[in-house]
Amino acid sequence: MDTPAEASRPLTFRERHASQIRQWRLYAHMFRKSFSSMLGLTLVVLFLLLAAFGPLIVPYPEAASGAINMSAKLQPPSSTYWFGTDEMGADIFSRVIIGARTSLWIGVVITGLAAIVGITLGIIAGYRGGWVRAVIMRITELFLAVPGLALALAIVAALGPGITNCVLALAIVWWPGYVRLVEAKTLSIKEELFIESARSIGAKTPWILWHHILPNCMSPIIVKMSMDMGMAILSAASLGFIGLGAQPPSPEWGSMISVARTYMPDWWWYSLFPGAAIFLTVLGFNLLGDGLRDILDPRSRDR
Repeated sequence: MDTPAEASRPLTFRERHASQIRQWRLYAHMFRKSFSSMLGLTLVVLFLLLAAFGPLIVPYPEAASGAINMSAKLQPPSSTYWFGTDEMGADIFSRVIIGARTSLWIGVVITGLAAIVGITLGIIAGYRGGWVRAVIMRITELFLAVPGLALALAIVAALGPGITNCVLALAIVWWPGYVRLVEAKTLSIKEELFIESARSIGAKTPWILWHHILPNCMSPIIVKMSMDMGMAILSAASLGFIGLGAQPPSPEWGSMISVARTYMPDWWWYSLFPGAAIFLTVLGFNLLGDGLRDILDPRSRDR
């Protein structure tokens, strides 16, 4: 049994490393016990693999660049065309698989830009307080007062249709959620004793923010980013569906469904497979986010 002096001594580097390993093993064990979390992880890993290697494994890579083969127009699923073909004779399977890379790019850029802006403003608002916090939070509330998709529609309408403008518009309306999340977390963390101790030994504000505030905010940020990836892909597909996002012949799932709706119900495969890709991708990121939340914030399971 450890003496009081031994129990209170600081941990060595090896002991801290061993403690971190045990903690990560516990996290992995908890994650493996959840079927929904493992399903979400499987779907997300499959999506990432398709985005990385899809153009190398598809049978008709030229289908993503608008190649025309009218002799194979609107063919049903078969051993030659696994998901059938579209009105131009392009292989839908190839377009859906290659479209995973486009969707990944959309999700990463929207979520990344929103997180960078939102986390920065949230930490500043929570740590500085006073009029700085009041100004940042009033601007944030102004953006939150307008439905995000409606505001994105207005921005894209002003900038013009296109995948770049679509991503930019969604990033502009996505950051307020991170501000609210990080600001609330920062307000609670900055009153902790270890922050006061850091100030008392002369630590500068940037050092405190980088080494203490931000690391302690990462758990909810990771959970939110994992869920936002799926929602960002869905929102971009929604704009593509109404003609304001990616434009044909770009292999983006929302724009594919937009064209395919005019061929329903007779040529059902045209819209089914891009829609299934959106559904499975969003489901995967949502289930993964739920699993991460249960691990990183156990109190959420009791709510």
